[in-house]
Amino acid sequence: MSRIGRLPVVIPSDVTVNISSDNVVEVKGPLGTLTQKVDSAIGVNIVENEVLVSRSDEVKLHKAMHGLYRKLIANMVEGVTKGFSKSLIVNGVGYKVIKQGNKIIINCGYSHPVEVVEPAGITLEVPTQTEIVVKGISRELVGQTAANIKVIKKPDPYHAYGIRYKDEVIVRKEAKKSTK
Repeated sequence: MSRIGRLPVVIPSDVTVNISSDNVVEVKGPLGTLTQKVDSAIGVNIVENEVLVSRSDEVKLHKAMHGLYRKLIANMVEGVTKGFSKSLIVNGVGYKVIKQGNKIIINCGYSHPVEVVEPAGITLEVPTQTEIVVKGISRELVGQTAANIKVIKKPDPYHAYGIRYKDEVIVRKEAKKSTK
């Protein structure tokens, strides 16, 4: 049995979980609603205030999906109660971020400013001129949006100029030495 898949997902009191006949799990909470289609080989049941995920057989693919769908459901429950966020740091001489309406404008060394529009379900915050916070209820959407912003200007290994995650460590390279 999968170590992750066998763990039950506890449902908080302010969250409702519904499972339709075609194996679609819907989680409603104070921050919003999320849905996830579950494979037919994986069974999802609600017992008291817990969601239990099981698999039909011991096929390697079904073993992998067992833990995957359990974690996806756990992320949905956490997302509708607390939400998810990722912080990015913009580092460089003259690099800055400005929030205008539902978009952010990033000046990061290009000849033109780069505009990023908030996707549906995501809020972009700019607490300082060099920090971006991506918030939302879907862990997948928050991570993908943060990755899309990071790709705008990858940090270089010599000066660490660019956009990076707040907890990311950039391994710095040594500059070329003079022969004098």
